[in-house]
Amino acid sequence: MKALALALALGLGASSAAYAKNPMVGGAPMYAQKTIVENAVNSKDHTTLVAAVKAAGLVDTLNGPGPFTVFAPTNAAFAKLPPGTVENLVQPQNKATLTKILTYHVVPGVYTAKDLMALAKKGGGQGTLTTVAGEPLAVEVQGKKVYVTDVKGNTATVTIPNVMQSNGVIHVVNAVLMP
Repeated sequence: MKALALALALGLGASSAAYAKNPMVGGAPMYAQKTIVENAVNSKDHTTLVAAVKAAGLVDTLNGPGPFTVFAPTNAAFAKLPPGTVENLVQPQNKATLTKILTYHVVPGVYTAKDLMALAKKGGGQGTLTTVAGEPLAVEVQGKKVYVTDVKGNTATVTIPNVMQSNGVIHVVNAVLMP
């Protein structure tokens, strides 16, 4: 009986420890067994991103099996865009442009921060990923920080890395990347 109790205690401890590794994002717990969309809708820091994903019709894709690596801009990142940009992009007539911008934040496969650091190191300080939009995204590392740079030269810092999902990983970023 003691062995069973110990095994249960160890088992429960291991499972809750596994979930504890995923950071809180936007005041909400992120659960590794949920999809990218199922977690993102709970983050108060990603309401603009979620609205944009819905407007672009990408909910089913990002709820799909993936796997995906998503560089997820915060509301503050969207707020840095020129006034009216977001409101304009979510209009039905701009769906293609919005979709291209959003899919530029998505890379097929799972790239943890460790993978991104290895990619940059292998490339002599900078690595390149190809996004779902078909455009390159540069990855650099300075110290323990990961930076992604779009084709226009805008750089975003990964502020919360390795938010593991059932269908990939999210890295929260502080800027919107443009293809």
